[in-house]
Amino acid sequence: MTMHATRDLIVDKADALFYEGGFEATSFADIAAAVGISRGNFYHHFKTKDDILSAVIARRMARTRAMLDDWQAAGDDPRERIISFIRILIANRTQIMAYGCPVGTLCCELAKLDHAAQDRAAEIFGLFREWLTEQFRALGADDRSAVLALQLLARSQGVAVMATAFRDEAFIRSEVAEMERWLAAQPDLFHQTDKEHRCSSPF
Repeated sequence: MTMHATRDLIVDKADALFYEGGFEATSFADIAAAVGISRGNFYHHFKTKDDILSAVIARRMARTRAMLDDWQAAGDDPRERIISFIRILIANRTQIMAYGCPVGTLCCELAKLDHAAQDRAAEIFGLFREWLTEQFRALGADDRSAVLALQLLARSQGVAVMATAFRDEAFIRSEVAEMERWLAAQPDLFHQTDKEHRCSSPF
């Protein structure tokens, strides 16, 4: 195996271990064992666990950008693109029920640790927020686009947390359906008065 391939495998295994067991609980030895290399060879690629964390976050950022690009290219209807975001809760339901949202769990853990990388990890949520804002703007939400994007992102995170707590697939599906119904009603919300905007909740 080449040096580059070994490094990629280390990041891949570390990503899974950080997600399933937590960053703090995962040791160098755990990652080395998962990869199948000695700790001596391991240090040729990464000197510290924080170096691995940085690589894992960069990997997740790249994969998120690629997924958003795929959704963007899939069709011209911004509503359908938003539905693609909503339905990742169903597509990833098994992992979410077992371990939670990979972005949310990492952000929460790094915040508790007051880790220097917590802002970098939160940038992954930033990618989703910016992308969703663009979709709502394309739907005509104008100055409400950023607010709606953050509200939908927060709703999806809440569903992920409850899905992990109760491990109830039916709950995930019902919440996804509710978010889709809310999205279908958005043209009416976009034409409310400013006063109604201040008094109403999207969910």
